[in-house]
Amino acid sequence: MKFAYLIEPPFNFIDADGRVTGCDVELARYVFGELDIAEFEPVETEFSELLPGLGDGRWHMTTGMFGTDERREHARFSRPIWALSDGLLVKNGNPHNLTGYKSVAENADIVLAVIRDQVQHRSAVEFGVSEDRIVVFETYTEAAKSVKEGRVDAYASVGRAHNGFIALHSHWGLAMVTIPYEEKPPTFGSFAFGLSDTGLVHQVDEVLASFLGSEAHRDMVDDFGFSDSDVDLVVR
Repeated sequence: MKFAYLIEPPFNFIDADGRVTGCDVELARYVFGELDIAEFEPVETEFSELLPGLGDGRWHMTTGMFGTDERREHARFSRPIWALSDGLLVKNGNPHNLTGYKSVAENADIVLAVIRDQVQHRSAVEFGVSEDRIVVFETYTEAAKSVKEGRVDAYASVGRAHNGFIALHSHWGLAMVTIPYEEKPPTFGSFAFGLSDTGLVHQVDEVLASFLGSEAHRDMVDDFGFSDSDVDLVVR
């Protein structure tokens, strides 16, 4: 069973032993183990390839993503596996005093990085950030490096991903600004599947229904920085 992921700690990353790990990968491993699917094959890709790869059969399930109406035209989604706030990756000290999407929109000198096809691009535009101040990248590391090198002023993505990256790259001199709740509340993310994989989605959801919120699940995601209150958002 092939599981598509992108490098985006703490969701998916390569540990010191060269093993693919992270909260999404480990949850997928557990699910497939419960389904007696012996062969679990993580496949690294870029975000923009996750849904096309489901459509042409390159993999069977993807790392978690937000199940927008547009994406639901191309994929089926499991029940939510996490709920997360957006964040801005900035240089240490937040030199431009950014507080969220509104502050980016209000400062015409700010250049913002996003990842192709991620929802943060649309969120920035909806708050008034013009397209000519948005730079689109293919991978997390490319976007983060652009902040480090001063080619952009901030990078909009999931705040948890920023924290995970900072923990692994503390020497890069980066910090995270959480998008305020009143600007954009936490959004639910789910595993994605091909449109024809109704049976697999149902099987995965059955496992998730019994596992999410359990002590074993809480212990699993605690290793990647998720608190009990984070878990509670998807089990209520």
